[in-house]
Amino acid sequence: MSELNSTVAAVTERIRRRSADSRARYLERIDAAIESGPVRASLSCTNQAHAFAAFPQTDKQILVEMRRPSLAIVSAYNDMLSAHQPLQDFPAIIKQAALDAGAVAQFAGGVPAMCDGVTQGQPGMELSLFSRDTIALSAAVALSHNSFDAALYLGVCDKIVPGLLMAALCFGHLPAIFVPAGPMTSGLPNSEKARIRQAFAAGEIDREELLAAELKSYHGPGTCTFYGTANSNQMLMEVLGLHLPGTAFVNPNTPLRAALTAAAAKRAAAITHLGDDFIPVGKMLDERSFVNAIVGLHATGGSTNHTLHLVAIARCAGIHIDWDDFCELSAAVPLLARVYPNGQADVNQFHAAGGMALLLRELLDGGLLHRDVGTVAGRGLDAYCEEPGLDGDQLVWRAGSAASGDEEILRPLAQPFAPNGGLQLLTGNLGRAVIKTSAVKPEHRAVHAPAIVFDDQEQVMAAFRAGELERDFVAVVRNQGPRANGMPELHKLTPPLGVLLDRGFRVALVTDGRMSGASGKVPAAIHLAPECGAGGMIARLRSGDMIRLDPDAGVLEAEVDAAELQAREPAAGNGDSHAWGLGRELFDGFRARVSGAEQGAMSVLLDEPQAAAHPVEASVHES
Repeated sequence: MSELNSTVAAVTERIRRRSADSRARYLERIDAAIESGPVRASLSCTNQAHAFAAFPQTDKQILVEMRRPSLAIVSAYNDMLSAHQPLQDFPAIIKQAALDAGAVAQFAGGVPAMCDGVTQGQPGMELSLFSRDTIALSAAVALSHNSFDAALYLGVCDKIVPGLLMAALCFGHLPAIFVPAGPMTSGLPNSEKARIRQAFAAGEIDREELLAAELKSYHGPGTCTFYGTANSNQMLMEVLGLHLPGTAFVNPNTPLRAALTAAAAKRAAAITHLGDDFIPVGKMLDERSFVNAIVGLHATGGSTNHTLHLVAIARCAGIHIDWDDFCELSAAVPLLARVYPNGQADVNQFHAAGGMALLLRELLDGGLLHRDVGTVAGRGLDAYCEEPGLDGDQLVWRAGSAASGDEEILRPLAQPFAPNGGLQLLTGNLGRAVIKTSAVKPEHRAVHAPAIVFDDQEQVMAAFRAGELERDFVAVVRNQGPRANGMPELHKLTPPLGVLLDRGFRVALVTDGRMSGASGKVPAAIHLAPECGAGGMIARLRSGDMIRLDPDAGVLEAEVDAAELQAREPAAGNGDSHAWGLGRELFDGFRARVSGAEQGAMSVLLDEPQAAAHPVEASVHES
């Protein structure tokens, strides 16, 4: 058994010290909720009658006696989203499995689920980030009846899993198991999809050809197969021990998927306070768990959205992580997986090459993960080095693959794709930003070029179509932060900037907005904080200012005299142009109270650290 990596140990201890007070307060609340006993006992007779009214008489008797568990089902099902459509059948499977285990399951409530793939480049994307906190609030309403002993959370995609986990931790006295739907089967190869998108951006093919290719890529039930935020979520649920082992990447509508869903219900019934193996999620997940999550993110080249989401999730458990933690761990964790956009493979190919079981075994054997953490399986992370399968109609777990089936997709620790995780922290006179370099060729990473300043991505697209960007430049896209317009992802910029890169120009993106797990081959300094709307220096940039972006040096600088930069009049915000239409007016309160990107872009109020960790954080809070 390998000794724990010194950087992993040091970062964990720093987080523990930083979080000591808020974590202690959180655990006190959890203990108080646990000590109150079976939650249904606190309900009056009238309360209980309402809660049980629609149940069959035998189930009512189980609930009244309070000797057997009541499981909540909280689901993000809808049949528009391919990733969530398979969830339609899960409640029936869960209810029957619960009965088989001597428990009862109720559908406690649904949460909204929107698709960034549908809304990217559209006004609806401005609700996307805030949908995470809305999901947390919705799940809290579902559990507010205080009638349950454990909860099963059904969700997959970008903001859904983070929102559900935020709620689960706010009900941290309850055990929680996450139940995914799995990825769709493989469609059009990712290299061909990327080629066709760039050909459309360059005007070489028409929209009909583009749509035909996209329909071949996204063609059936299940999660999109590229390694964006949705599949990064599934990786994280395995590393955090919130799935049953090996659950993440089993395709929907298969016997194994149905068996894993039933097993999740039975395991939830076994880990409540009514049994001998009580695992409340608020105690199960600790500082070590979140360090493991960051390590998994780096080792797989996962979504940059988790520099927001993991921060927000951890804060719900009284734990404070920041971008310094991400950066230090990235330097210590090698890149072991290449899955699109960091490579050409999809998650089905990653799973076939050895998947999560092999990845976790390599990281554990290399001392890069805390081994003896809490998990719903109850056996630390060693259990997650096994793979599920069917022996007849029985679900069994066996040892995972001993070696990678394809070292162009998944490699051992001794032969990584890169010595680090590819996520870098950038600092300088513009503030703090993150950049994902794992998909960017080394010769393209550092850019020193004049800025061209835009206030939205449509301006960039118009300039590209007009032929005004045929040169070296840094696209500065501001007023894209959470306060300005909800921090939409700027996916529309990837194909045109990629075209310019292929034409030999030095190009980069600097923005207070997001690019997410689909960040590609163009260097992109994202999540810049403070954002334009919070008084950030990005508001004082002008076209023509020389920008130095150097991920290897960790630098993002405007080469402008400090006094001149400070004296400039900041650019105006976007006014009401993003405040109305498609429901955006309903989220005015979210925009008004949202925290900065490094604080998780949260619009719900939770414990705050006693002092700001970085000067730019202080400026965000003061503005």
